Amino acid sequence: MRIYLIAVGSRLDGWVYQGYEEFAKRLPPDCALHLIEIPALKRGKNADIERITREEGRKVLAAIPKGAKVIALDVQGPQHSTQALARKLDAWLQGGQDVALLVGGPEGLADDCLACAQEKWSLSKLTLPHPLVRIVVAEQIYRAWSILNHHPYHR
Repeated sequence: MRIYLIAVGSRLDGWVYQGYEEFAKRLPPDCALHLIEIPALKRGKNADIERITREEGRKVLAAIPKGAKVIALDVQGPQHSTQALARKLDAWLQGGQDVALLVGGPEGLADDCLACAQEKWSLSKLTLPHPLVRIVVAEQIYRAWSILNHHPYHR
């Protein structure tokens, strides 16, 4: 099983890539986390934000691997405890189906992405900068994996 983190935004600060990679590299091949970046479209003073979000959403949907379970990261979704996420990860691993986690740009995910998702997941009621979401997701996936494998990372 592979987990694809499909995120709007590219050419981000180095700390974002370092933070993400620190946790992604710790995961074993049977629970690999792969980042797919969708370049954010330019947002100017009079930008048509609805059109931009729709276009980014179209590109996100095109990047979803065939047959993957789609989970949209969205503030309206349920929040999970770390233990609950570990149980979800275990179910994903047992099911063997790839998982695609969708992260939108500054305005969130397009409606088409939300409609396509089989599940939604909210990391927090707080508004998080979308680059930081990558690191939080990678760390939480690693933490969930460490719980399932009785690794001392989660104490």
